[in-house]
Amino acid sequence: LCAMGAYNFELLEDDGIETHYRGVVDPGGAGGSEGVPDGDGDAEPAVVPLAEATAPPTQMAIELTQVPDLPYEGPRTGYDYDAFHAAGGGNYLVPLEVVFRNRVPVGSSLRTRTEPSEFGLDALAGPDGEWPDEPVDLPKPVVEFSTKYEEQDRYLTRAEADRIAGAADIEALESLARDVNRVVTERAEAAGFVHEDGKIECLYADGDLRVADVVGTFDENRFSYGGRGVSKEVVRQWYKANDPAWVEAVKEAKAAVDGREIDDWRELCAESPDPLPAEVVEAVSTMYAAGTNAYTETAWFDVPDVETALAAVDEL
Repeated sequence: LCAMGAYNFELLEDDGIETHYRGVVDPGGAGGSEGVPDGDGDAEPAVVPLAEATAPPTQMAIELTQVPDLPYEGPRTGYDYDAFHAAGGGNYLVPLEVVFRNRVPVGSSLRTRTEPSEFGLDALAGPDGEWPDEPVDLPKPVVEFSTKYEEQDRYLTRAEADRIAGAADIEALESLARDVNRVVTERAEAAGFVHEDGKIECLYADGDLRVADVVGTFDENRFSYGGRGVSKEVVRQWYKANDPAWVEAVKEAKAAVDGREIDDWRELCAESPDPLPAEVVEAVSTMYAAGTNAYTETAWFDVPDVETALAAVDEL
């Protein structure tokens, strides 16, 4: 995740898109151009561009911003975004996720909230207007906004998103998301992937927006390769097939918390997920590593190619 995220941040910087990224911490180095002495006089690990890392990195160096508390005032009042922005002032992480969609894969939340006809895809709809049981390409990318710090992600109208964003401009956030989507999509296509959807988070500092968190990884975005998914959706689907009791308990808890004085659905969920079997962990880990090698065109990890890794996932 670190290597792929760093690779994408550097692509964005090359495209003129501002981010909070400074480099990766070189696992095998110390000192260097940005290594500085710590309190004991020892040099801290060097912060270097990804290409200069001597081993797969596990840490990024980033510019920090404020993440104020978001108070929950109960079901009538909801979340106090005025308090959030009063604490954040002119430097804060925008409390939104900006979601972009190029395709509607199986498992996409867009399927539960919209119909194909809303995107001019009437010919693909089922008898009752439903989405077909296979991925559907959208005529053009769709951008949506959802909450970031509420206990349950909530998709927002544009007016709601504008209010929650505070001083950050909603049009600029959408434009930034479209630029990021373009860069990641182009890189994915060059590496043999299809970039289906993803999201960004942004920081606002003194009137400027920068891309924050991490970008274009298999946790943040959905990709496919040869028609098969390459993302954490693999794990979601495994749980739906193998631990349906927990999946249903989570769904019920999220519904039950609505209208209560508490906002954390976990307090109402008595079920816990089954641990992932070792073979699932190994297969998904190998898929992520193989995908990172292919996407970055660098053999960071000693793993089989993507096709072989996906064949192992297919057998889970």
